[in-house]
Amino acid sequence: MPKLPVLSGKACIQALLRLGFSIRSQEGSHIILVRDQPKKRLVVPNHKELEKGTLRAIIRQAGITIEEFEALLK
Repeated sequence: MPKLPVLSGKACIQALLRLGFSIRSQEGSHIILVRDQPKKRLVVPNHKELEKGTLRAIIRQAGITIEEFEALLK
């Protein structure tokens, strides 16, 4: 299993924007992202550093692999 990168919430959101998500709203420190095709809704905490379990859950909910997510970071 590949190691997860250490990321901020902002870097995670930038990668998800490249995947076709858009920012819908923000509630406190949590940013809600949506995508129409296929229909998905994600909540990303805008923290300085995301916990590994939180990042893994966001990647899983986005429907991509860790390798595909890492490619979006470059």
